[in-house]
Amino acid sequence: MPVDDAFARHDMAVLYDAFNSHGLDKDFYLSLPTAPCRVLDIGCGTGSIGLALADLGHKVTGIDPASGMLAVARTKDTANRVRWVQGNALDPTLSLGEEFDLVILTGHVFQVFLDDTETLAMLDFARRHLAPEGRLVFESRNPLMRAFEHWTAGETREVREVAGIGPVEVFYQVKAVEAEHVTFDAVFTLLETSEQRVSQSRLRFADRETIARLLAETGFETVVWLGDFDGSPYSETSPEIIPIAGRSAKPA
Repeated sequence: MPVDDAFARHDMAVLYDAFNSHGLDKDFYLSLPTAPCRVLDIGCGTGSIGLALADLGHKVTGIDPASGMLAVARTKDTANRVRWVQGNALDPTLSLGEEFDLVILTGHVFQVFLDDTETLAMLDFARRHLAPEGRLVFESRNPLMRAFEHWTAGETREVREVAGIGPVEVFYQVKAVEAEHVTFDAVFTLLETSEQRVSQSRLRFADRETIARLLAETGFETVVWLGDFDGSPYSETSPEIIPIAGRSAKPA
């Protein structure tokens, strides 16, 4: 999977972690396991949801290619509750040596896979590590709702106190919209020094039909489509596309 500056560099990962707290999405993912189970968190980032699942008694493995993000995750994991793996889900030779009852991608990580080739490789990685009765769950922003139109300095500007740094301002600004892809900057300003740090990212806004096709091609059978973290069913006006998918007996 691609590694943006905001994820690869430790100093940027610290800022990312300070501003990207979870809300209803965290509650949704924590509610998925009904009994202690094995969880694989692909693109685990700074580990907030993985650590929360571990706190509930689940055996969690978090994988991410970004050393900066994993460094932040490990700093928070003082009790070594989670197995952290630096690795890329696009690597067809990568094996974690075990199967999982639940495989998740949170924080819209699914959207960093920018084309069918990357997405199919990631889904194959997920399927290879999923137990026969396991589930794959992730979310992707519904492109019909065009959430990126609100990614402007005026609508996203926020200031937070970051430990060891001081007050930091962030805003997001879209640079290009090209078919399925949106390129945007995250602009951080350290207010005490006026130092500015900018990270560019690119996301794919795939529609439900595309996601369904990619899941089918990788041997997944979609059990249900949700449209938000409250569990409501998907519709064209849903903010999210959330498939809960199980693997078929063999790839299609």
